[in-house]
Amino acid sequence: MTSTPSGVVDADVVVVGAGPAGSATATHLARRGLEVALLEKTQFPREKVCGDGLTPRATRQLIRLGIDTSTEAGWLHNRGLRIYGGGGQPFHLDWPDLADFPPYGLVRPRSDFDDLLARTAVAAGAKLYEQAFVTEPLLDERTDRIVGVRCKDGREFRAPLVVAADGNSTRLSVAMGIQKRDDRPMGVAVRTYYTSPRSDDDYLESWLELWDGPPGQSTLLPGYGWIFGMGDGTSNVGLGILNTSSAFGRTDYKALLKAWLDTTPEEWGYRDANMTTPVRGAALPMGFNRQPHYTRGLLLVGDAGGMVNPFNGEGIAYAMEAGEYAADAATEAHRRGVGTPSAEKALQGYPSRLKDELGGYYRLGNVFVRLIGNPQVMSLCTRYGLPRRTLMRFVLKLLANLTDSRDGDAMDLVINQLTRLAPAA
Repeated sequence: MTSTPSGVVDADVVVVGAGPAGSATATHLARRGLEVALLEKTQFPREKVCGDGLTPRATRQLIRLGIDTSTEAGWLHNRGLRIYGGGGQPFHLDWPDLADFPPYGLVRPRSDFDDLLARTAVAAGAKLYEQAFVTEPLLDERTDRIVGVRCKDGREFRAPLVVAADGNSTRLSVAMGIQKRDDRPMGVAVRTYYTSPRSDDDYLESWLELWDGPPGQSTLLPGYGWIFGMGDGTSNVGLGILNTSSAFGRTDYKALLKAWLDTTPEEWGYRDANMTTPVRGAALPMGFNRQPHYTRGLLLVGDAGGMVNPFNGEGIAYAMEAGEYAADAATEAHRRGVGTPSAEKALQGYPSRLKDELGGYYRLGNVFVRLIGNPQVMSLCTRYGLPRRTLMRFVLKLLANLTDSRDGDAMDLVINQLTRLAPAA
């Protein structure tokens, strides 16, 4: 990687955004021998709105990155999900025992998590540039391909390939003419932290029904909630609403969060006096809502490509998976000579691989969110589904996308067949 006196940095690949998507992409690229400039508009450590809970699918990607996920390394492990809904006692589901995925999930604050991933990329050989606020792409006038980016402070980073990992708003993708698809789902999530005696909980908690008073005797609120113990004396508490709900965009989310938490036992601590941070919100772009994922030298990864799972709102696992796929395609194109017809075929393999791996599953997820956009439908599903343990084991595998690709059980075979038969999202 070279830097000229004029403030221009040359690299093999420029990665814009150092969240999980960008840092994972940069790590895989650097380990494949490419020179990588990883740009972050802020400075680490920095906070992001997130549930902080990671499923075994995300855990697998961390292991593939070579990250120590032990408790000694600062990770809180979880065994599965505790589900509230249907008016009865909470329902416990352990993560499935599979060949393709580890049997545990993880919890870690995003401020620490993102910093760790960025430092992993640096250790692999990527060059991290903090406070590098990208304002526009640099285009080749002859080919109209992206050849780099320009930052707010005037710095330029040039490369024959650029990765947009700059989140849901993805200024870079928009500047390249890639717009959101309105036929794909979108969610909004809000979260905060409370000091709580439930901080060391070894289950992630999901509330499929939110009430503004006694459950079953008050108004059913739109959305779903979560509570994740952080292991540091606090809990991450939040809720999400889908744009398939009639309340989307017309709801005071902070008031909705408070109304729900006021129904929880006071000894849990989820009251204003114990709140440690303001309530913050973020968009959840789902179901590949921005495409194409490759065009004219630009690859989209993570939220920039709308890669949040419509079934459960999980984005980090898929951001890191896509980062590995993008690195594979970019490395192959680099070896073939970027700009040649052969290299373009390698790069077009990236969106094709995404559709092969996730397209059918996301299509099913798009149908799912239309169904549960009605709180009454969610209520019926929880009331009649939760008491049936076998059904709920199937639902857990489906919603968390946790199946064995080979030699799985009957549930795995059914889910895998459904995703293969569904048209790609």
